Formats: sequence, C-alpha cells, structure tokens
Amino acid sequence: MSTYNITLIDLSIIAIYILFIIGLGLKLSKKHQNAADYFLAGRSMTWFFIGISLFASNISSTTLVGLAGNAYSSGIAVYNYEWMAAVVLVVFAIFLLPFYLRAKIYTVPEFLEKRFDVRSRYYFSILTLFLNILVDTAGSLYAGGLIMTLIFPEIPLWISIGLLALIAGIYTIAGGLAAVIYTDAAQAVLLLIGSVILTILALSQVGGWDAVLAVTPAEHLSLIRPLDDPNMPWLGLVTGVFLLGFYYWATNQAITQRVLSAKNLNHGRWGVLFAGFLKLSILFIMVFPGLIARILYPDLPNQDLAYPTLVFNLLPIGVLGLVLAGLIAAIMSTIDSTLNSASSLVTMDFVHKLRPEMNNKQLMSIGKLVTFIFMLLAVIWAPQIANFNSLFNYLQQILAYAVSPVVAIFILGLFWRRANANGAFIALVSGGIIGLIFFLINVVFEWTTIHFLYVAPILFIISLITAIIVSLMSKTPTIETDLIWTKEFYDAETRDLQNLAWYQNYRVLSVLLLGLTAWVVVSYW
Repeated sequence: MSTYNITLIDLSIIAIYILFIIGLGLKLSKKHQNAADYFLAGRSMTWFFIGISLFASNISSTTLVGLAGNAYSSGIAVYNYEWMAAVVLVVFAIFLLPFYLRAKIYTVPEFLEKRFDVRSRYYFSILTLFLNILVDTAGSLYAGGLIMTLIFPEIPLWISIGLLALIAGIYTIAGGLAAVIYTDAAQAVLLLIGSVILTILALSQVGGWDAVLAVTPAEHLSLIRPLDDPNMPWLGLVTGVFLLGFYYWATNQAITQRVLSAKNLNHGRWGVLFAGFLKLSILFIMVFPGLIARILYPDLPNQDLAYPTLVFNLLPIGVLGLVLAGLIAAIMSTIDSTLNSASSLVTMDFVHKLRPEMNNKQLMSIGKLVTFIFMLLAVIWAPQIANFNSLFNYLQQILAYAVSPVVAIFILGLFWRRANANGAFIALVSGGIIGLIFFLINVVFEWTTIHFLYVAPILFIISLITAIIVSLMSKTPTIETDLIWTKEFYDAETRDLQNLAWYQNYRVLSVLLLGLTAWVVVSYW
C-alpha cells in the first residue's frame, strides 16, 4: 500500500475551508435573539437547506468511512441501510412530521411528554444523550481521526480527534443550528462533487465497470442476501434495518432537529423527501468505490481505510485538497449536529423544564456550556471505537440494542389512542433493560450469536406487547386529538393538497421516490 502524501496546495485548501466555516459560525452568532433562533434557526428553514443538511449529517459518520469499508469486506449489501432510509423518510413525512410541527416542539422527547407524560420524555432524553455522545459524535470523531492520521501520521489519533472536536465545537457553540445547517450545505456540495470525481477516477484506474464485475464475487454485488448471511440476512433487512432507520430518521434529535426548523409543513416534507432522493446516490459514489478499493488494495490492514486510501492514491493535487476538505467537513457535520442536539436536549428538556423562569439569554448560555462539555466527553470515548471490527458495525450494533422500545412507543402512540403514559414508560424501561441484557449476553460475553438485526425486532415486539398490556390494565388516557393520526386528519389534508401543483404535492413526490428506490433495489437484487 502506498504512502499518504499531501502537498502545501492541498493543505492550504483545507485550512481555507476550516477558516470559512468557523467564520460563518461566528457571523451567525450575532443574529440570535432567543432560544428558537439558537436551537431551531428561528423556525425559518426552507426545503433545500433542510434536505441537504439531513444528507450531510448522515454521510459523515456512517457513509464516508463505514459504508465503503463494509463494501470492501462484504459487498454492496450495506447499501440496504441507504435505500431503506428513503422508505423511512417517506413514512416520516406522511405520518409523524405533521404532528411534530403542529406541536411546535424543540426536542423529540418533548413530543413524548405531550402524548404520554414527563417520565417518557426524561427517559428518551437521557437515552438520546447517551447515543448522541457515544455513538454519533464519537463515531464521527473516530472516522475523522483516521483520516487525519493518514494526512499527519506523526500526530496520535487522540490528538487528531481533539482537533476535529475543537473546530466543530467553535462554530457550533457560536452559531447554533443555523450555523450547523448552512455549513452542512457547503459540506454536502463539496463531498458530492469530490465523491463523483473519485468514483470516475477509481473506475478508470481499475479498467472500467466490466473489470469490477469480472473479479468481484457474485454475492458481493447482491443487495438481498440469504438467511445465513453473517452481515445482512434478508429477514433482518425487512425487520431490523427498517426499525433502526425509523429511529435514526424519525426520532433521533440530531437529525429531526433540522426538520423542526422548517418554516412550514410543506417545506419540512419537501426537505425530508429531498434527503431521501440524495440517499439513493450513495450506492454509486460511496459504496461502489469500496468494491473498487478491494481490487486495487486487497491487503489493507483495516477495512475502514478503503475510502481514505482511494482518496490519497487517486486524486491529483488541488482536487485532493478539495475532497479532503469535504471529507473532514462532512465528518464535522455529524459532530456539529449531535453536539447541537445534545445541547438542545439538556437545555430544553431538563434546564428549562426545571427552571422555567430563565430567560432566552440564560438558556443560550447554558446551551453553549453543555455543547462544550459533551464535546470533551466524545473526545474521551472516540478512541475506544478502534476495539470494534469496523466503524459501521459499532454504530449499528449499539443502536440495535437500544432504540427498538422507543420506536415501538412512537408508533403505538401515534396510531392507538388507548396507549397511555404507564404503558409507554414501563415499555421503555423494561425494553431498555432487556436490551442491555441481550447486549451483555450476545456481545460482551458472547454466550449467544443472535444477529443484531434480529435483536431489534425482538425488542420491538416485546416492548409493543408490554405497552399494550399495561395500557389495557390501567385507565384510558385523555389526550389531545391533534396528537393521533386519524382518517379525519388524512381527509382534511387531502382537501388542502388539492390546491397545490403536482410537483408540490408531497404524496406525488413520495410515490416517485418510492418508485425510483424500487428500481435501484430490483436492479441489484
């Protein structure tokens, strides 16, 4: 494997970009007048910035390094997480998003309090904080640290991680969600351009797509794998992948906070569907390069080095600096997202709840302090991810054991009026405990070998049954009608949509997106 060299020109491009995003964050900090400005960008975001920010935040931690690395080792089946995201985002746009925006919430756990009670809100807030720091932020810092150690091999991994956290922390603390969204947009454009260039150069280097097909095992080019596949069995695809995706896209504060900033429901829905459309491109510009890296560099010591190795070995001077700037920026995109969402959770779900008399300036100050503290915690934990066999497996396994009870409660609460506060809270707590037991038995002690994509639906069903039984055994709840999806809600929405052109009708756009998704999946069945 060749060494990683970088020129002064490339370093200059990276430095200029970093200074740009820090300056943008500092500039936006002068526009904040209240908590809504800081945490939700004044609820004024349009569909383009929402969609591209959703895309940029996601590709930082799971796509850049993790997906290419997984494709390097086991083929394109890892793309199932990406196309399933488009399906989940359609479900989110249709059923859950309208109730988020109508409730005018700051955080997703706040919705659980409105639907159930404060106990569920606190439980989910704490769980989300845990996952934000130990999974999302730490995972992105680790991925970024890997890239930085290739650029500067003499700098230890933990120092590279600390520098990335410091840069992302500066503009996030200063600029709030507006800085996060606007920098995400710039990062996504850079990364998309760079990824397209890299894919074209990689195909040229390997001799074209026919050369890839000639040496790649047939099973590595198939999305739908047999039941005994160790990475992505088809049953786990239709159960576990959807559940993990529903948590990530519809209930994860770091992601949904962007949609909560929408200026209205239509812009929120258009932005969500735009993100789903962008996700489909991942197969061609970030998964296929992993297959090509397997041919060009068959002896990499770590599969997560596949994408960075392609970048350093194939890109010319100048373009390398541009792509590395996009790479580092996209890594920071998830860091800034999770730090800002964690800050929002602590400030609005705990501090503001316990001290409602605090003014907007005090709330923003606390939010900035919390961002800094969580940044330090993520820096401490991130190096530990090296103990897992891959970044992507780390991310998905942790989620599989933790989030299914949350998904069960959101779905049950949205569609079943009889679900009450006791049922929700007991299901969340018991499901969390059972998930921890599963994790200890299956991962820590390795007494069983249940695939994590099966663990997710098992925990979902247990939590769903628990919530139903407890709800039926306790009194019927009194809840607001605008927190439940009903046929009346659907009919009223149908009348409203009649006034829109077809290209503004989210239902038409949803069908088009699902059709395009089906075409991609069938093409690589």
